[in-house]
Amino acid sequence: MEFFKIRRDIPFMRHALAFNVVSLLTFLAAVFFLANKGLNFSIEFTGGTVMEVSYERAADVDRIRKALDTRGYNDYSVQNFGSSHDVLIRMPLKPGQNSSELSKAVMGALAADDSEAKLQRVEFVGPQVGRELAENGALALLITSLGIVGYLALRFEWKFGVAAIIANLHDVVIILGCFALFQWEFSLPVLAAVLAVLGYSVNESVVIADRIRENFRKMRKASVTEIIDNAITRTISRTIITHGCTQTMVTSMLVFGGPALHYFALALTIGILFGIYSSVLVMAPIVRWLGIRREDLVKPLKDKKQEAVV
Repeated sequence: MEFFKIRRDIPFMRHALAFNVVSLLTFLAAVFFLANKGLNFSIEFTGGTVMEVSYERAADVDRIRKALDTRGYNDYSVQNFGSSHDVLIRMPLKPGQNSSELSKAVMGALAADDSEAKLQRVEFVGPQVGRELAENGALALLITSLGIVGYLALRFEWKFGVAAIIANLHDVVIILGCFALFQWEFSLPVLAAVLAVLGYSVNESVVIADRIRENFRKMRKASVTEIIDNAITRTISRTIITHGCTQTMVTSMLVFGGPALHYFALALTIGILFGIYSSVLVMAPIVRWLGIRREDLVKPLKDKKQEAVV
């Protein structure tokens, strides 16, 4: 399915070096912000207090946030939990403060605003749990990356696996760099978005890689550069349809999803935009510079006379 058809191939590879320099500078900037500022981890990673509060009628989440803001609380999260009558409040612990004191103070603020607020449970999330979450998240990222490399190496050729994982990790690091630069809260939903982007970005790389392999079979007299340019140009319409529809859904979450989905949708938005860029202008040039050849993807046909002798 195509909205439009481009008759002449766009010479992407002519400007590959310039685009890769931009990518390298962006990547190094993201690494710099990660090393100097670090991520603003949520209480799932750093430790804090989790409170479940119920109301007789549907809870007004915005009203709860205003009540906490007026008491000087910050870096908290409020979201519905289970039903519209229950909310889950996550609060970081300040030095010299314990979970019991914090829960009493928070409930005092909520009760002053709405007498129907009732505390159901209080739990303390320790930093040990946070370290385990961070380690498991990093392990999940590593396993996903290795799986992508292995799949592309078996499905196509090892050069595609190496190029695709470099491009996809480029997307992940830039997402993390943006969160470090602006000190946006890095929570478990954001980690899920990062892993989703890693899997989503590789889809575009697979489509382009498959078109390159197909072109090697069809365009016998074309050079590698011409084959890659044609492959990217012929997938532009598909890219616009796929990523446009996906971004429409993510944008609706970003605009209407509220604070609970804001950073999740923001991470997906950054990942989708850079995913398109990296698949076209990072992965494809690296494949060319690694020396991809027609013989790597198309097995030479044996001479019929030799087959007859055998």
